[in-house]
Amino acid sequence: MVEPGALLAFAAIALGMVLTPGPNMIYLVSRTILQGRAAGFVSLAGVALGFVFYLLCAALGITAIVMAVPFAYDALRIAGAAYLLWLAWQAVRAPGTPFAPRALAHDSPARLFAMGFLTNLLNPKIAVLYLSLLPQFIDPAAGHVFLQSLMLGATQIAVSVAVNAGIVMAAGSVAVFLGTRPSWQRVQRWLMATVLAGLAVRLAFDGRR
Repeated sequence: MVEPGALLAFAAIALGMVLTPGPNMIYLVSRTILQGRAAGFVSLAGVALGFVFYLLCAALGITAIVMAVPFAYDALRIAGAAYLLWLAWQAVRAPGTPFAPRALAHDSPARLFAMGFLTNLLNPKIAVLYLSLLPQFIDPAAGHVFLQSLMLGATQIAVSVAVNAGIVMAAGSVAVFLGTRPSWQRVQRWLMATVLAGLAVRLAFDGRR
């Protein structure tokens, strides 16, 4: 079993990472603003599944294969950047204001879930997190390594889901508040697109460290 002190330290690191803006946060905020809180929570469920996927890969040692092969890492990185650029284009071409939940055609729950999953899955930094961070908090002498990995990963997922749920709630309030201000429409769309495009460029040129 993981010692309580190590578990708290890992949770603190996970909290710092989830509070740093990235593709997951931007996607959840944009989807909630575009479509409302319910859509944000469905998208969050997809993001959570992405964390579970990476956790199982890390616990079973599969993530090491991805990180050991430069082509596999680069392919994932470029795919993630392309996906963010697509989201930026969707923000620019969308009619109306992204802060008016009812102004746009709604994606189905299945599509929201899948896009949330892909947003997390196509973020290679999540693979790096599980590969480089988990081993530092695992003590082979403290018990089964696989179970320790699951405990640490479950902690990270719990922290991330809790924080992102709060973000979804706050984004919903922003949507209600700003949805009645049409003068913000163009600025809102382009600001969102700029952030997404900036993340895409950073991801595309951010090689392994």
